[in-house]
Amino acid sequence: MTTTTQQSALHDPKSAGGRAGDKIFSGIALTAGIVILAILAFVALYLVVESLPALTAGEGELTNGKTSFWSYVGPMMVGTLIASGVALLLATPVAVGVALFISHYSPKHLSQPIGYVIDLLAAIPSVVYGAWGMTFLGPLLVPAYRWLSENAGWIPIFAGGYSQTGRTLFTASVVLAVMVLPIITSMCREIFVQTPKLHEEAALALGATRWEMVKMAVFPFARAGIVSAVMLGLGRALGETMAVALVLSPGVLSANLISAGNQTIPAEIALNFPEAFGMRQNELIAAGLVLFVITLVVNMIARWIVSRHKEFSGAN
Repeated sequence: MTTTTQQSALHDPKSAGGRAGDKIFSGIALTAGIVILAILAFVALYLVVESLPALTAGEGELTNGKTSFWSYVGPMMVGTLIASGVALLLATPVAVGVALFISHYSPKHLSQPIGYVIDLLAAIPSVVYGAWGMTFLGPLLVPAYRWLSENAGWIPIFAGGYSQTGRTLFTASVVLAVMVLPIITSMCREIFVQTPKLHEEAALALGATRWEMVKMAVFPFARAGIVSAVMLGLGRALGETMAVALVLSPGVLSANLISAGNQTIPAEIALNFPEAFGMRQNELIAAGLVLFVITLVVNMIARWIVSRHKEFSGAN
């Protein structure tokens, strides 16, 4: 009987069509993956080839006035990492809190409007954020910078005066935090909603408060997803150009977050590439290669962290 059924299934046109559809879909998925890897490889190859003249240039050959390429890109690399790191420190707690409020605390008639507003923040162009940071947020933070300089000047990040215009690395970090907030919030919200209801109900049935239930059931389940959301936000912050370019005023890198004179790699490229040619263009492409490597390393670290916590072990 079983053999007859198998033979009829083999000759069933619907089964044959299903197998053909599976093969077609598998081929399309494989092709898409290969295309993405090929594009990434070509981008990396282009960056390496165009960067070689700047990376191998001797003293006096660079057009930026520096003795070597690394003395040119080093301060911008540090500025990029500081701005992105501070942005994540500001955005992550707020994003996780908002996502948790929408998914577990907010009444139903409020959760959807709040979610729509958060998603709307992601649709605002970066140049609008930059203009807002330069014309409104920067001057608004000047009194706070003055207070920090006068009362917390013994801390290195607040030492050495403050910017009278508010166009500082900290202002740029706040703008970046607002820009990555909807990305982290949206992803965390979707992950929190997917927490198994049986785990939540079991924790509540054992006498846990809602916050204890969140700690025992929701956070362990969403740990890997939260890390992925944060790393996605970090990628957005690392690559942001126009918002940072509008807020920051170019200058020498300093450890002071509230003074002028810091710059990031994306902003440097955005401001100078349209008019660059020759060695200057190679220098900017080499700076882009450095940013490419930083982003790649960050994503590899994120994947490693996620792989360590991919199995849910908090409540099962």
